[in-house]
Amino acid sequence: MYDFLKELEIEEINSGVCYGEWIGKPHGPEIISYSPINGEPIAKVRSASSEDYEIIAEKALNSFFKWRLLPPPKRGEIVREIGLRLREKKKTLARLISLEMGKILVESEGEVQEMIDMADYAVGLSRQLYGLTIASERPLHRMIEQWHPLGPIGIITAFNFPVAVWSWNALIAAVCGDTMIWKPSSKTPLSAIAVQKILNSVMRDYNLEGIFNLVIGPSKTIGERMISDTRLPLISATGSCRMGRRIGEVVGKRLGRTILELGGNNAIIVMNDANLDLAERAIIFGAVGTAGQRCTTTRRLIMQEGIDKELIGRLIEAYKQIKIGNPLDKDTLMGPLIDKDAVESMGFALKQAKKEGGEILYGGKMLQGPQYPGGCYVEPAIVRAHTDMKIVQEETFAPILYCFTTKNIEEAIAIQNNVPQGLSSAIFTENMHNEEMFLSPSGSDCGIANVNIGTSGAEIGGAFGGEKATGGGREAGSDSWKAYMRRQTVTINYGYELPLAQGIKFGSSNKSRATY
Repeated sequence: MYDFLKELEIEEINSGVCYGEWIGKPHGPEIISYSPINGEPIAKVRSASSEDYEIIAEKALNSFFKWRLLPPPKRGEIVREIGLRLREKKKTLARLISLEMGKILVESEGEVQEMIDMADYAVGLSRQLYGLTIASERPLHRMIEQWHPLGPIGIITAFNFPVAVWSWNALIAAVCGDTMIWKPSSKTPLSAIAVQKILNSVMRDYNLEGIFNLVIGPSKTIGERMISDTRLPLISATGSCRMGRRIGEVVGKRLGRTILELGGNNAIIVMNDANLDLAERAIIFGAVGTAGQRCTTTRRLIMQEGIDKELIGRLIEAYKQIKIGNPLDKDTLMGPLIDKDAVESMGFALKQAKKEGGEILYGGKMLQGPQYPGGCYVEPAIVRAHTDMKIVQEETFAPILYCFTTKNIEEAIAIQNNVPQGLSSAIFTENMHNEEMFLSPSGSDCGIANVNIGTSGAEIGGAFGGEKATGGGREAGSDSWKAYMRRQTVTINYGYELPLAQGIKFGSSNKSRATY
């Protein structure tokens, strides 16, 4: 065991089921968390069975009936305390994320900071859950729109951001008056357990339980149980398009709601008037950051004729300087992929690219040797591609950058939009015409469109999510909070008559008050 894990109360064998109190011996299969840094086991987790899930679901439902009655600013005060505890544990929690997931330490610290920022945002939101006043066509009537807590919600998260994406949902849902059940990725269970223990320390101070609930277990049992559970009116899920289709089908069949944050196949367009220094830095971080395992990773580069050779040359030289290795080393810029399956997936994609006429310009090799233990380290790859390649239509969760050359802005936008996914997009240009074409209704079809910054690194203040096969869901900022509440239209008659809408006459409308 690593010494720093003691501060997070991570043990050699951990329970993966909690409603504020841990279920000591859950009945699901044992999960071993392996570090992609060296392939060695970190700790074991006892996962949930269907019976364990039932206990958690009932706790979440019963706690909701009390939690929803607490005034939103009071709920916000509790979330503020969560933010403060996360500040205290930031460095240690970040080390666990790097150890278990493999991203470099500064990125892990950024992920914890994102949770802290979400807590701050949610505290302010707790005093701004606004409704509307609507003009009524009837005299002495008033119409308003108000929002109520929705219920217990299910949150399913992926390995690449093992804690931040949970916070986008859970902290907003909490101030909205919802309780929640969190099913994290079985590839990163320890990070979720550490967060749950931080939550428990806060909730004990307020004598609360069942608000933040954790269930670690297989998708075939726990995941299917969650998405089929009519007690959960909303399922928010982050993962693959294949997973999202299954969730959408099951939840839709029971007329529930979903927030789906699925695959991204993100592109950066670089026009020949662009600042190449800015573009180069954005492309490298977007394509190589988190070893290409972000949903906002830059997977395609679309360059206008005239600058393509220079830009590719710059990128190859920069890629040669990237230090790959242990993500806990402060000088490392790229850590390992999550597991050997991811390495195989990258290798398969590169073989397909070559088979379809692509040319590997740099990288793509699996790295071996004593400085690369565990078998999960790879070189990031740059591939010269063409638009007919089928592999380009897929999201390979690895550091592969497909490069295209285009004639003009119209063709560049067409290439960018010609994939099933629609999450994040970016353009580098100094020309207002190019910028406005990119942002116009006929421009980028993605949920995120950036100008002179890359595809990664979204701020929490904006709604995060994408279109098409990305799922259409929105999380984090703007008015995303509305997804976690139910809308209610209210009409109040403060007069003594009963006029009907649309001028409908039904029987006598001239009766005096005394007649009734």
